Amino acid sequence: MTTHDIRKLFTDQDNKEWTSKWFKVDQELINSFAKVTQDNQFIHIDHDKAKRTKFGTTIAHGFLTMSLLSAMYYDAVPETEGMRMGINIGFDKLRFLAPVKCDDNIRGVFILSSIAEKNPKTITLSWATKVEIEGNSKPALLASWIEKQYL
Repeated sequence: MTTHDIRKLFTDQDNKEWTSKWFKVDQELINSFAKVTQDNQFIHIDHDKAKRTKFGTTIAHGFLTMSLLSAMYYDAVPETEGMRMGINIGFDKLRFLAPVKCDDNIRGVFILSSIAEKNPKTITLSWATKVEIEGNSKPALLASWIEKQYL
């Protein structure tokens, strides 16, 4: 697929917004993330202590929510035909706005902000990214996410 075809795919999409399915954030996932990252703060892993906080239960790590962006992206955004490789470049801005409580469902919303062509085989995509929490009007996360695709 040429860069022109990729631009057409992204700009022809009616609302230019891709939304993933809901992902459940349960205590098993939170505990696994705590173990891998060695972030064992009670608010994440100790239900009894956490229920005495303003959250009333354990909450997911902000970085766990951020790390699920890849799975949400793969679920929501069409794969670029002919892409050999995609690389995560990083974030220009990332903010955690609301806690993801244990057993919340979250989903990613991706809006293409820009496409830059380095050469005919390399493009950089910038995404306005939001993680919604089911039943909560405030998003868990807002970010400007950048990726590079090699065709």
